[in-house]
Amino acid sequence: MKTKFTIILIFLIAMSMNGYTQENDVSKAKQTIADFKEKNSKITEHFNSAYGYAVFPGIGKGALVVGGAGGKGTVFKGGVATADCKMSQVTIGFQAGGQKYAEVIFFENAEAYERFVGNKFEFAAQTSAIALKAGVSLDAKYRDGIMVFTMAEGGLMYEASVGGQKFKTEKF
Repeated sequence: MKTKFTIILIFLIAMSMNGYTQENDVSKAKQTIADFKEKNSKITEHFNSAYGYAVFPGIGKGALVVGGAGGKGTVFKGGVATADCKMSQVTIGFQAGGQKYAEVIFFENAEAYERFVGNKFEFAAQTSAIALKAGVSLDAKYRDGIMVFTMAEGGLMYEASVGGQKFKTEKF
């Protein structure tokens, strides 16, 4: 059983990071921004007012008690792509399945942005993300200079787990 889980996990992470070039990353990130805005146009105000944001077009996640996730994205400041970034996550708890989702992390100010691009940033287990749905009010507030939105793209995941996300950025 562990072998099957490991193979599935590696496959999901590899799929989410396969075939990327810097130009392709930026293009996919811009398409993901358009997808978020199409899903709920109210998020446009966050893209317009945030100091910066990181966009992850596809994060693959798989789990069977122990889980993992990974994805590659692009960091923007003032609407301009400034860096590549990678996300990795390990979780433990009651969980099984696999899924793919997109994630946007908004930075309220220069301090939060610099923490992220300076590789001094990770989410603790208690950090929560807002699942983007059509027509839902987006009156969310920043916490510690960040705000996170996710959008499901497919899969099925049963989860009651603890873990955190880690990020690594490389400026252009």
